[in-house]
Amino acid sequence: MATKRKPKIDVAFENHGSIWLARPLTKAAYVWIAEHIPDDAQFFGKALVIEPRYVPPIVEGMQGDGLTVVGP
Repeated sequence: MATKRKPKIDVAFENHGSIWLARPLTKAAYVWIAEHIPDDAQFFGKALVIEPRYVPPIVEGMQGDGLTVVGP
């Protein structure tokens, strides 16, 4: 019997109330952030810090470019 492979998750989003964190989990996610997010963005460790109002367009951009995201 063939086993189903889970899709690879590129970015995990976490809701922390007044901020969201986007944790890149793959090289493709790191590259996407480097290419699409301003240089003055804030990071918490390796996670991108995002104001809640910016989460939907960032998720849409990532998904539109083929990344798989979870959490929003």
